[in-house]
Amino acid sequence: MSIDPAAELPFFYGSISRSDAEQHLKLAGMADGLFLLRQCLRSLGGYVLSVVWNLEFHHYSIEKQLNGTYCITGGKTHCGPAELCEYYSKDPDGLVCTLRKPCLRSPDTPIRPGVFDNLRENMLREYVRQTWNLEGEAMEQAIISQAPQLEKLIATTAHEKMPWYHGKISRQEGERRLYCGVQPDGKFLVRDREEAGTFALSMMYGKTVYHYQVLHDKSGKYSMPEGTKFDTIWQLVEYLKMKADGLVTVLTEACNNGKAAAAEKPHLPSNRRPGGNGYTPPPRAVTTPANSVPADRTPLPMDCDGFNPYHNPNEVRKFNIKRTQLLIDEVELGSGNFGCVKKGVFKTETGQVDVAIKVLKNDNENLVKEEMMREAEIMYQLSNPYIVRMLGLCNAENLMLVMEMASAGPLNKFLSSNKDRITVENIVELMHQVSLGMKYLEEKNFVHRDLAARNVLLVNQRFAKISDFGLSKALGADDNYYKARTSGKWPLKWYAPECIRFYKFSSKSDVWSFGVTMWEAFSYGGKPYKKMKGMEVTRFIDDGNRMECPPACPERMYTLMKECWTYKYEERPDFKKVEESMRSYHYSLSSKAKPEEAEAEAEAEAAAAAEPVK
Repeated sequence: MSIDPAAELPFFYGSISRSDAEQHLKLAGMADGLFLLRQCLRSLGGYVLSVVWNLEFHHYSIEKQLNGTYCITGGKTHCGPAELCEYYSKDPDGLVCTLRKPCLRSPDTPIRPGVFDNLRENMLREYVRQTWNLEGEAMEQAIISQAPQLEKLIATTAHEKMPWYHGKISRQEGERRLYCGVQPDGKFLVRDREEAGTFALSMMYGKTVYHYQVLHDKSGKYSMPEGTKFDTIWQLVEYLKMKADGLVTVLTEACNNGKAAAAEKPHLPSNRRPGGNGYTPPPRAVTTPANSVPADRTPLPMDCDGFNPYHNPNEVRKFNIKRTQLLIDEVELGSGNFGCVKKGVFKTETGQVDVAIKVLKNDNENLVKEEMMREAEIMYQLSNPYIVRMLGLCNAENLMLVMEMASAGPLNKFLSSNKDRITVENIVELMHQVSLGMKYLEEKNFVHRDLAARNVLLVNQRFAKISDFGLSKALGADDNYYKARTSGKWPLKWYAPECIRFYKFSSKSDVWSFGVTMWEAFSYGGKPYKKMKGMEVTRFIDDGNRMECPPACPERMYTLMKECWTYKYEERPDFKKVEESMRSYHYSLSSKAKPEEAEAEAEAEAAAAAEPVK
């Protein structure tokens, strides 16, 4: 279960109401600057800071920016609620006063969990498992890389787990259910209206049933007419239990739908199928058409079949592939000293899969066969959505390494050819995926040694995979670096100082290469260090110089680049830290609302309010 970042704070009370917060502050003495933190009902993952000043209560909403950063409206962002409170204890910066004294929870006052807290983790995993047929490490990486969209997606369907949600029933049936049994004021249920995607709240008061339309604006917020707006239906209901907000009374008792919550499964969009033994791979691994993605969200990388095109990897990944199972196209995807990479089709019992086939030149066989076998052995051990999957080897007229297809090609070429349509946010998302793949390698004790934009392949514009493991090394369990015996034909412009000087390679040297790869990406495929030769680059770095910030690169991303280029490897961040930084910035960009949504919101509210409740 995910742990609330505020859970360790002794002044955090969880999901309590405003009146409960004020009562705690009263009992603690009402001193100026006395404060506590509680969960916010209005925004997902947000908080409310309740402060006493001059014997009055002041409440400040703290919004989560979907990135691990938090801010009070109009204030500075902070990496966590603890850091935010520490900041305001030194500087009021818009508050009525500094935070002077925490209102500590008593030992017999536990943190009150929110209604969604106990559902989130299981719903999230079950949704990813069923929708994209992912398990294990692939599931974990998918959840991390797309957390903002996924959590919002899950939260918006959490009401289907609630006992008060009755689904698509008529107004008359809603009344019948409310009249059954006891009829206290505030007894309620939520039902679907005839218009798809809209809801009505039906409630009892004075032995009469009242019906209210739940407004849903174009920015995705739910509210009662003229009422407070919420991210989800269940947040709105929880709020209406504390405040009438335009209703005849507050909500009290749920009219139970009779379903056992544990038996309910998370909502899957109607145009998606759960995975399982009945799943059949598509005839070819192609991008899922846009119309197969739910209309209420942006397509995710997992919506592409290339994310996990093989239902059962063991059915497809056979280390020894028969030549009769391969159809090889004459189209070359790339070439090098080893030979070339060709487009092909791998025939399996359940269908055909597009693949990339690395074909070894026969005249070079004795020189590079051993290297190619080593690459195959390394790739065969790796299973991560952001690393090119190796399917097997075929030893026929040539030695061939069969890999999954990433049809959009190398990152540097793709960016240089599509400068006009690739946004900075798009690049951040791709580089976050690369950092996830590299963090996975770090955790598995693999050193890549050749990370560069040319070796990041794209399945599509929003889905990247790391490739080319020819120089990679698996470290021993007790080793944290690999030391080469001699230098070789190395990509020096991507190498850290310790690689060039001492032939010493580790995940920290891969971090340096990641910084150079970031520079390439934000330069839209530019060549690092311009026309400098290898040893000129070494002197340039030794003198304390670093490449300048690319024109389109955000300052925070350039700051991370420079951290990756820390001269002493022991002071350089690891990929765990790098991925966290990429994730934070990626999520912060994902959370920004589209300008047109704000403009349309008022019109949507007016139109919705004018409709009669059915």
